[in-house]
Amino acid sequence: MYRHILLAYDGSREGRLALREGARLAQISGARVTLLAVVDPTIGMGMSVDPAGLYIPPDQTETFKKILGEGAERLTRMGLQHDVRLERGQPVERITAVSKEIGADLVVVGHQKQGVLARWLLGSGTSALTDSLDCSLLVARMDIPDEVLFAAR
Repeated sequence: MYRHILLAYDGSREGRLALREGARLAQISGARVTLLAVVDPTIGMGMSVDPAGLYIPPDQTETFKKILGEGAERLTRMGLQHDVRLERGQPVERITAVSKEIGADLVVVGHQKQGVLARWLLGSGTSALTDSLDCSLLVARMDIPDEVLFAAR
């Protein structure tokens, strides 16, 4: 079925659902997993300014390293072979580039609800991924219990 699954993971509730559903698919199909987090340097813009008035983006690298470590530990406990990647940039760009680089045949992301105004201003990340990926995309929403995930091992 699937040979290599890219799991986009940010530690959010939606990201955790994506990790669980994607990991379960990897168990079923015997797929290799790449766990990816993308640090978006544009998040939080305007929140920090140095004395010269220049914007200093908050560095979320350490936070995402910790989040990836937690996700990787879960995949290990599930008996899955996996790689871990931390990228910087726009999430849609980096997810697309990494999926092509590793030859993913499935990308799994979480679904974060947006209001009409946010979707109009920012666009839909899911739509952008659908247009840019060369493989299947799963927008995970199913909550798979631990008993299922760890019993399958």
